[in-house]
Amino acid sequence: MISAIDTSCLPAFQIARQMKCLVAGIVLASGLVWTSPAVAADVSQLPPGLRAKVDLAEQACGEFNDGQFDIAWGAVERVDLDGDLQHDWVLNESGFACSSAASLYCGTGGCMSHFWISEEVHSLLNQGWTVVDFGRQRVVVADIHGSNCDGINPTPCVTASAWDADAKTWRSSAGDWE
Repeated sequence: MISAIDTSCLPAFQIARQMKCLVAGIVLASGLVWTSPAVAADVSQLPPGLRAKVDLAEQACGEFNDGQFDIAWGAVERVDLDGDLQHDWVLNESGFACSSAASLYCGTGGCMSHFWISEEVHSLLNQGWTVVDFGRQRVVVADIHGSNCDGINPTPCVTASAWDADAKTWRSSAGDWE
């Protein structure tokens, strides 16, 4: 139990020290409470389509020299992809690891990200992505391999996609610049 501290007779450095210890204790306790369960909860609560992706990745790892599969804490994200104010699911294979294969899940083109929206999985090979608001649209902007822009890997190349809820598909255009 945290009790009030009478600081009226203490020098400023002692007050600062007590506050520093109190904050450190709270941070340590919150890390012990929230860090471990979040990892297990992320995978156990995945929608079936994303859970199937994890199962396939784990199977592929096991079949490659009897590897051990691991999934990093940040591999699962909850973000509103379509602007309906509901958090959708994203599974990033950049957070997958296999003890017997350094590049089983990612390569020069990037890593697959699997977006669960409208009860379906839609996947995109990318080197990073973000969601931005653009006018009335929520837009997924992804850094993709330069070959998609008539170049090679280091050629700058992005795609921007908006979710069409009526058609249940992502809409993108390369755009023809003059």
